[in-house]
Amino acid sequence: MTGTKIQVLDPDTVNQIAAGEVVERPASVVKELLENAIDAGATSILVEVSSDLAGITMLRVTDDGEGMTPEEAVLAFQPHATSKIRDIADLSFIRTLGFRGEALASIAAVAEVTLVTRPRDSGALAGTRVVVRGGEVVEKNDVGAPEGTTVIVKHLFYNTPARRKFLKSRNTELAHIYGVAENLALAHGEVAFRVVHNGRERMATQRSGGLLNAIAGLYGADLARTLIPIDARTPLLRISGYLSRPFESRGNPSQVAISINGRSITSRQITAAVREGYGTLLPKDRYPVAFIDLSLEAGLVDVNVHPTKREVRLSREREILSAVAAAVEEALAGCDLAREAAAAEQVQQQIVPAEPEPMPPVAEPTATYAAGHRALTLSDRQLRRTEEAGDAENLLPAMKPVGQVAATYIVAEGADGTLYLIDQHAAHERILYDQVVERRDAAPETQELIMPAVLSLPPRESAALRDAMPVLAEEGFVVEEFGRDTFAVRAVPAALGALEDPGVVRETIADLLTGASRTNPDRREAVTCIVACRGAVKAGVLLTHDQQRRLLAQLARTKTPWTCPHGRPTVVAFDKRKLDGMFRRG
Repeated sequence: MTGTKIQVLDPDTVNQIAAGEVVERPASVVKELLENAIDAGATSILVEVSSDLAGITMLRVTDDGEGMTPEEAVLAFQPHATSKIRDIADLSFIRTLGFRGEALASIAAVAEVTLVTRPRDSGALAGTRVVVRGGEVVEKNDVGAPEGTTVIVKHLFYNTPARRKFLKSRNTELAHIYGVAENLALAHGEVAFRVVHNGRERMATQRSGGLLNAIAGLYGADLARTLIPIDARTPLLRISGYLSRPFESRGNPSQVAISINGRSITSRQITAAVREGYGTLLPKDRYPVAFIDLSLEAGLVDVNVHPTKREVRLSREREILSAVAAAVEEALAGCDLAREAAAAEQVQQQIVPAEPEPMPPVAEPTATYAAGHRALTLSDRQLRRTEEAGDAENLLPAMKPVGQVAATYIVAEGADGTLYLIDQHAAHERILYDQVVERRDAAPETQELIMPAVLSLPPRESAALRDAMPVLAEEGFVVEEFGRDTFAVRAVPAALGALEDPGVVRETIADLLTGASRTNPDRREAVTCIVACRGAVKAGVLLTHDQQRRLLAQLARTKTPWTCPHGRPTVVAFDKRKLDGMFRRG
């Protein structure tokens, strides 16, 4: 055999493959450099980002950490060169954020990197400047420098154009960068973080204020003032941080921030445990705002799962999750939630009979009657918005409503004795979705808000909103910048109706921002689905017999009446033979 198909790759190719696992986008660079700075004992970190319309052009991270000697500055760019571990045994007891020794080598393999450093308290009069391009050291000299380290990254992915092509818009990439900085600032309240974009400060936290100060700087003082502290200890771990009161909830878990031993992570299991601790204080589809840090023995955490180190494995996971849920429940039980809830807007509508008895004459209607009347009036307005004249084909079998179950499902009877159950929210969602899609080619129908809804967002979400504003405008949202990271929503799609609650606007925007990485066509589709969902009749709202009948008639005229836009069924049928079988008749 004269040849072989298998060959050893050259070092440059190996380095670029390794870089692809660590450096996915500019935010990956910022994450690695920030983690290195924290591991170096920095108490103050500055992130500077430069960009033009095409994207990110330069990243600079400056810290006041321990710095490096000239020899260490060069050695740091070698693959798997690290000061964090010495041998394989150390992998079981990792306390630092970095440990692989891949960060600088991976970044330098796909960019031009300049490192300027001077060791702290060394007495050295000059620092060291090292320039690495494509993994090769091209310059090394002495330079005047403060104690600490500065790393400048330019021309990212200059030698891997395919990867550069897949980067998203400038605002999307900025949102990822801000998200990295926010997560680390929340996990390390003892460090002052500052992020500057094109000379403008976008984010700043102080090291003296701890976690609560960082939360106030990122999410606003109004939220920080309502938070409940959590501090619990078990033989396994300590659980600390802050929890929102039940009225300050969200439609998705994007504002549940979790860290383990100072490492910001993503964990659906821990998020679910936090949500479980709220029990019945939150509806099933709501999530709290929470900032949780778990401190436990390093041997119980495996951080060597993925190069990005955002995922971890937990030993004795079931015990840890149970402890988290119990700690959340205990923290909430020790607070007076009623006093704060009374000041907040009550989102749950009270249910009243569909055909209420005539009220005796009184000076003012009772609160129960008024709430029920508002619910029925709102439902009627929602159904009128989707009422369309015409002779469109009815795609559902003939059926007549006979009542409701749990104020959520309409019970209807078919001409042949078939029993139908209709999800009223899913059905109206399908109706709204079809009508919005059908009118897409026309100018968007908007509804001006009496009072603009003002949104104050953390930097990550504000960057994502700037990127989404053109798509939102196509669907009928009128959004204007109203100051640093503050926006005024002046109009919404007509399908949402005359909104009385600005919180609905915030939730609608937040739902979109959760999927900020979508491409524009997908994002427009997402906006349409969100508008349909938010504008539809809700589950838990009692409908009159006439409203039930109108809803079924509207559903029958849609193109695909059997499912909602998310693919869930709108109608479930039980024919008479199936019913007879269930009751063992003949």
